[in-house]
Amino acid sequence: MVTLTAEMKEVFAKNKPYAIATASKNGIPNVAPMMTVQIVADDTIWIGDNYMLKTLANVMENPHMALYIWDPEKKRCFQIKGTITVKTSGPDYEKIKAQMKAKGPHYPAKGLLILKITEVFDCTPGPNAGKKVE
Repeated sequence: MVTLTAEMKEVFAKNKPYAIATASKNGIPNVAPMMTVQIVADDTIWIGDNYMLKTLANVMENPHMALYIWDPEKKRCFQIKGTITVKTSGPDYEKIKAQMKAKGPHYPAKGLLILKITEVFDCTPGPNAGKKVE
């Protein structure tokens, strides 16, 4: 099981918006900025869906996603990859929906994407750039 380290969580905390990458089943890429992104476990990230169009269509066809996080001060960055489950009902969805609605009642809070982490790569310039973090 791949889990986020304390250093990765520190880098994660310094981001907004988050760069989320998906691809269609035919490999057409999409990158979108996301604001409602949170670590809920060492191996799980939640992403709230307010306005997703291509991102949602892509994960419905191809449930793989990459998330890029960076720390501009320390020049550290990681790429987190995993598989997505989409929820539009249930307790987890209701929790993220309440968080999004608390930011503003105009947010549609359409769904929850649950990213189960499968791989993490170091993308900091240097000898470990591109290498999988074990």
